[in-house]
Amino acid sequence: MYDELAEWWPLLSPPSEYDEEAEDLLGRLPAEPGATLLELGSGGGSLAAHLKRHFRLTLTDRSPAMLRVSQAVNPECEHLVGDMRSLRLSRLFDVVLIHDAIMYATEPAAVKAALKTAAIHCRLGGKVAVLPDYIRENFVEGTDHDGHDAADGRGLRYLEWRHDPDPTDDTYIVDYAFLLKAPDGTTTVAHDRHVEGLFSRAQWLEWFAQAGIPAQSAVDSSAREIFIGTRSST
Repeated sequence: MYDELAEWWPLLSPPSEYDEEAEDLLGRLPAEPGATLLELGSGGGSLAAHLKRHFRLTLTDRSPAMLRVSQAVNPECEHLVGDMRSLRLSRLFDVVLIHDAIMYATEPAAVKAALKTAAIHCRLGGKVAVLPDYIRENFVEGTDHDGHDAADGRGLRYLEWRHDPDPTDDTYIVDYAFLLKAPDGTTTVAHDRHVEGLFSRAQWLEWFAQAGIPAQSAVDSSAREIFIGTRSST
């Protein structure tokens, strides 16, 4: 999804699907003129397309292919290749955001490393917002499906299947089946399996506190848990 199929991202998850989520997030992270925001794991830039009107954005991702997609959508934003666990820019930002890319942190050490990166790049009194798709308390198995068509004749449809083969561990599985239609009408099928992390609310809040960004959790407009921490002096 994030490499060979990256060019299909605008037909899988376009900016138009992020209107409500962006409005909710901006209500929780009001921006002063000139405010800066660092996004770790920014992917194809669909959420950033809404945030860039309110913040000066620096968008980072470990996938060069996904950053190229984002650059086409958000050419006015800074784009940098980097892993959220180890990125060091020697700069401070008013807000550090980790959207659903945090789901690929499948071990506590990886989550803690990402939160440390966020804390290091957040100014004192600034905000760190993290939006995991699921936490242990609200995970449900299920399926989703959607897709879009492009003006050049391409089309994409997908089926997403979330399941948890071992509820005693810290991960669950998301299987994706893609139908990809080329401009000449040729259709191919691809399967992609993602292993994603699943941790409790208490664990998240503890790890935020350990990183020096004590947080509160809330439920956003998509019924998803959102953690917002404030960078403290410790």
